[in-house]
Amino acid sequence: MIESLLNAFRAPDIRRRILFVAGILIVFRFLSHVPVPGANAASLQSLFSGNQLLGLLDLFSGGGLSRFSIVGLGVNPYINASIIIQLMTGVIPRLQQLSREGEYGRNKINQYTRYLAVPLSLLQSYGFLAVLHGSNPPVLTGSFGLDNIGTLTQMISLTTGSILLMWLGELITEKGIGNGISFIIFAGIVGRAPSALQAFLANPDLIAFIAFVIVGLAAVGVIVYIQEGQRRIPVQYASRVRGRRMYQGGSTFLPLRVNQAGVIPIIFAVSILLFPTQIAGYFTTSKVDVIAHVAQGIVSLMDPQGFMYIALYFVLTFGFTYFYTAFTFKPDETAEQLRKNGGFIPGIRPGRPTEDYLRRVVNRITIAGAFFLAIVAVSPTILAAVFTSLGGLTLGGTSLLIVVSVVVETMKQIEAQLLMRNYEGFIR
Repeated sequence: MIESLLNAFRAPDIRRRILFVAGILIVFRFLSHVPVPGANAASLQSLFSGNQLLGLLDLFSGGGLSRFSIVGLGVNPYINASIIIQLMTGVIPRLQQLSREGEYGRNKINQYTRYLAVPLSLLQSYGFLAVLHGSNPPVLTGSFGLDNIGTLTQMISLTTGSILLMWLGELITEKGIGNGISFIIFAGIVGRAPSALQAFLANPDLIAFIAFVIVGLAAVGVIVYIQEGQRRIPVQYASRVRGRRMYQGGSTFLPLRVNQAGVIPIIFAVSILLFPTQIAGYFTTSKVDVIAHVAQGIVSLMDPQGFMYIALYFVLTFGFTYFYTAFTFKPDETAEQLRKNGGFIPGIRPGRPTEDYLRRVVNRITIAGAFFLAIVAVSPTILAAVFTSLGGLTLGGTSLLIVVSVVVETMKQIEAQLLMRNYEGFIR
């Protein structure tokens, strides 16, 4: 990996791409410290320290949400829009047709995703401002509503910041290396490391830190192993005659990844788990005794450190992995594409038998991916209980999974660029 980075910096065009990405990430970190006026900093920190859902959203914004910065929403609206469009592609015929039309179809779907991200940004900004106004003590003072100029200004500021990040991410994808949106999330997660390290250095524990590093390296190794794991289905292509030409058949393989869902199931699971707690939190101070007791019972039962929360988190992540994999991988479409191109799996008849075979294989390998994601989801709670003496240093499974995935994919793209340059030099 180090040798690939050194070779990349020796190539002028790749070096420019890498420096462009670094420049965009510096701009992002600068914007995350530009605040939207009107927030009480002490109340804001108190709110985020006791709210798991806001903490997860803050993770993807690099701490911008807890600082109430103009990019506080991060790329969350764009991610939500992408998930919605992806799910809608499975049920809307027009989007299904576009997804099969190559580059043109992908560009149109990306355009729809951008359009959807704007109203989602406005909606999320309004919800976030409502939470800040309704907190105890209130983070934002003054009146609140769509008829208030202060609320509208804050909504427009947060929405503009989110759209700006979406644009910066697309610039990275177009002129840099790697996926721009993933890089924005990566920079947000890594940007929290200095403050966590500072909190640890205030009261260091060397033995616990060494154990923490060993566990972290082992976790990185396991994540790379599972993320890169795939089942290769052999595919044979028969000889074909087109016009006056005969194309010789060959053999290749169909790669099926163990974890095809990424971190999406974790986001789904934590959102569903924390929603009832969030709603119940508004009724804990109700004047109706029955409602207050029920709300307090829900809050105590769904304690993020409790057994019930961890068990449900594990089960929901496991289930959503199967759900999302079913949306992203279509055995019927894959079998049809193989049949149209003259391909077949040795020992399996084309058509419906191939579809059934692919479905069985995906269901089996998804078990490993689902267990992996479920363990990653609950690992931060378990490790936080073990490494209590490390202060701000934590080993978040979701954040570690994102960071490792972005680094691995970026290194693959750098090596592909280097390989392409070698081929160009050979052709000359």
